[in-house]
Amino acid sequence: MASQARDLLVKAKAPDANGRVHHVTPESAHWGHVGFDLYRLKNKQVLDVPADGREHCLVLVAGRADVTAGAESFPNIGDRASPFEGKAPYAVYAPAGTACRVTAIGDVELAICSAPGTHRDTPVRLITPKDVGYEERGKGSNVRHVYNILPETAPADSLLVVEVVTPGGNWSSYPPHKHDTSAAPHETKLEETYYHRLNPAQGFAFQRVYTDDRSIDQTMAVEDGDLVMVPEGYHPVGAPHGYDLYYLNVMAGPERRWCFKNDPQHEWMLKR
Repeated sequence: MASQARDLLVKAKAPDANGRVHHVTPESAHWGHVGFDLYRLKNKQVLDVPADGREHCLVLVAGRADVTAGAESFPNIGDRASPFEGKAPYAVYAPAGTACRVTAIGDVELAICSAPGTHRDTPVRLITPKDVGYEERGKGSNVRHVYNILPETAPADSLLVVEVVTPGGNWSSYPPHKHDTSAAPHETKLEETYYHRLNPAQGFAFQRVYTDDRSIDQTMAVEDGDLVMVPEGYHPVGAPHGYDLYYLNVMAGPERRWCFKNDPQHEWMLKR
């Protein structure tokens, strides 16, 4: 079990020589499945993702790029300058054992989501905005806009990938829910990362991660580009008035199903 002393907030930093801003591995996160990297690439900068035992979902958060994955080539993909444009992203899915290369066309914000992969014969595929399912969840100040990039209905081994845009003044991942216990169909055990962006960029939001026994109970002020790790527990997010919040979720665990349990103390509001 994760300890209270562990800091679940990973602050954004300046890109390194390869453009990498975040690097979360199962080893660094002290869990078993989810990996997440965020890159900010300059025009014509090349990034190679080596073939290994992990499947990857490359998400163009912003900008355009040429992407190759194995023998497949996807030139000039990407259709938004910002994740706040009300558009779904382009993404590429690559099974384990598939090398990828990304060549930036202008400035690019690229997320690389990964998890253990076993079925290397799953096809490489381009995920276009038309392939991304959209839904509006919640009502009133709980409305948020959800883009299902790699849902459990799409072929993959472990990965689940989704974007959410929460309007300023609204709450998200709310009422608080968790998915840290293998008890399908009531709940599945899934690790999760939240990569946050704010609009305007000088804004902030709040995320709390807590367990029933409060062995974890952290409330974090997240700023533009920060990342939050959710090894277990409930994890609601609030966006202050005036600042829209985007986050990219990556989930993975022993079973590729998203079954969650609401905090019973707050579930009453769903019956209103």
